Amino acid sequence: MSAKVLTAAAAKEAKIELIENSRGTQALHDVVVAMRAARRSGSANTKSKADVNLSGAKPWRQKGTGRARAGYKSSVIWRGGGVVFGPKPRDYSKKTSKTLRRLAFQKALTERIKAGDVLTLDKFAVAEPKTKAFVALVKKQTDARKVLVLSDSFDENTYRSARNVKPVLLATAANVNAEQLLAFDKILITPAALEHLAERMNRE
Repeated sequence: MSAKVLTAAAAKEAKIELIENSRGTQALHDVVVAMRAARRSGSANTKSKADVNLSGAKPWRQKGTGRARAGYKSSVIWRGGGVVFGPKPRDYSKKTSKTLRRLAFQKALTERIKAGDVLTLDKFAVAEPKTKAFVALVKKQTDARKVLVLSDSFDENTYRSARNVKPVLLATAANVNAEQLLAFDKILITPAALEHLAERMNRE
C-alpha cells in the first residue's frame, strides 16, 4: 500500500499537538545549533612560543650584527616558532532546557506536516535482508532521495537491508530528534510511531 500525506487534521486526530503561529522558530534554531556544536570534537591545538621545544638561547648577539635584536628562536614571527592566539582544546557544547527541546521538536514536526512532507503507511518492513528490496520499498512510497523512516521498532531484516543506503535513515519515534526531522526530504511514518510521538510530546 502506497503512503499517504499526513494532513494537519489527521495529525490532530492522532493527538499530535501542532503549533499554529510562529512560536518556536528561535527554539528550533537554538536546539539544532546546540546539537551540532555537541558533535564538535574541540581538539584543535596549537603551540604558543612558550610551548615550542626550541633552545632558549639568543639566535645571535644583541649588538654589532646589523640585524634586528632577537631574544629567542621560538618567536612567532619565524618559521617553526609559536602561534599567536591559536586554537586550544575546548568544549563547544551548549546547554538547552528540556522545555526548549520539546518546543523545538514540536515546531520541526509541525512545519514538516504543514509542508506535506510527512507520509503515513501501515507498516515498513522487508521480507529479506537485501539492499535491493529495501530500496524498492522506499521508492514505492516516495521519489525523494533523502528519506527518514519512523516506526516504533524495526525487525532485523529491515535494519540489515538499510545499512548501505546512506540517504535513508531508520529511526524510532522514541529516539528521533528535531535535527533529523529537518534533514530529510520526506518522512515516512507508521501509525504506531505517530502514537508514540504523541505520547512522547505529551510526556515531555
